[in-house]
Amino acid sequence: MQRIKLDQDIHSLSEFRANIKTLIDKMKANKRPLVLTQNGKSSAVVMDVVEYEAMQEKLELLSDIQTAEDQLAKGQGVNHNQAKEKILKNL
Repeated sequence: MQRIKLDQDIHSLSEFRANIKTLIDKMKANKRPLVLTQNGKSSAVVMDVVEYEAMQEKLELLSDIQTAEDQLAKGQGVNHNQAKEKILKNL
């Protein structure tokens, strides 16, 4: 997902309603989310489904890495040689 360009990707809700197809086509083409405003304040983010799914996968991976780092910090990890031995025994 590309980063939001503040001068191009922020639209009022009324502008979005009036130009839904054009703005969604643009969003899909440039792979950047749209920020919708209501009464001059950010209100919602609209993004392509494929980009959303990719973002969710990245977040899950980061969560798994954080869990692993927490486990290592608590001494719950296994060193390389121990892991290698376990894997080789199971083959």
